Amino acid sequence: MSAEYQLEQDINHAIIEFYERLSSWEQSVVRDQGVSLAQIHTVEILGANGSMRMKELADKLGITTGTLTVQVDRLVKTGLVVRQPSANDRRSVEVQLTEKGQQMFVEHDQLHLQLTREMTSGLEPQECQQLLRFLTRLNGTF
Repeated sequence: MSAEYQLEQDINHAIIEFYERLSSWEQSVVRDQGVSLAQIHTVEILGANGSMRMKELADKLGITTGTLTVQVDRLVKTGLVVRQPSANDRRSVEVQLTEKGQQMFVEHDQLHLQLTREMTSGLEPQECQQLLRFLTRLNGTF
């Protein structure tokens, strides 16, 4: 087994472990909020970006507009989002957080920020900058 192959395997296993730990943390945070993890992710994207067209939101989430429609229907029923005609394109519908949705976003975002602080507490400022650069580059590959 080559050193390069071993490195690829080690990175692969580290990514899987990180994903599983983050997913487990997310599930525990969302468990008692009455919404699914996918719905929370929708709230997070809207909270971070503001009102978005359905197609744009689906692209950000990496899902189809059909899947998003089901999620948004449920979020409308729970009072977390509203649909409205797009100001720029009358054929499009935009999704926007309600006050209740904005509150959920702020609360969930604070939990993520606390987790980020805990995860990076042992890093030097320059290592945090490097981590941000790596994550940004990795996110650009999707």
